[in-house]
Amino acid sequence: MLFFAVLVVLLRQPVSSALSLVMAFLALAALYVSLEAFFIGVIQVMIYAGAVMVLFLFIIMLLDLKAEVRRKWNLAATLFAGFVVLVFVLMIQSVLSKFEMGKAPFPKLTDSGKSDVWHIGETLFSSYNLPFQVIAVLILIATVGVVVLSKKELK
Repeated sequence: MLFFAVLVVLLRQPVSSALSLVMAFLALAALYVSLEAFFIGVIQVMIYAGAVMVLFLFIIMLLDLKAEVRRKWNLAATLFAGFVVLVFVLMIQSVLSKFEMGKAPFPKLTDSGKSDVWHIGETLFSSYNLPFQVIAVLILIATVGVVVLSKKELK
């Protein structure tokens, strides 16, 4: 998954980068399945690797993006980026070493006779209904914005 995530950034062709992102999503779904989160793995494939990437590829083809032109390496920027990454990793390690609840086992779900899908749907639409709707509106606005920006002006 990390290999394909790095390829998303390094590849110069937008379509190749998007296809690498699809592979990263599929690898993430495999990780979910290996953790026995089958529903989340299937949703990862259907929503992200399927629908969202089709939308990304549609937008890339609609905008007719070309390959990115290679630039010269800036040594100062590269060293600073490496320093920022090192500080970020050290901060994450520091926080995780002090987080005792992260080492505790996850409690078992109550066996109420209802499936995991029901529990996820109940939580999503009761506790997280507003964020769910806000994300849907943001995606709609982004799609309309791309279509408006890519519209060719008539002379």
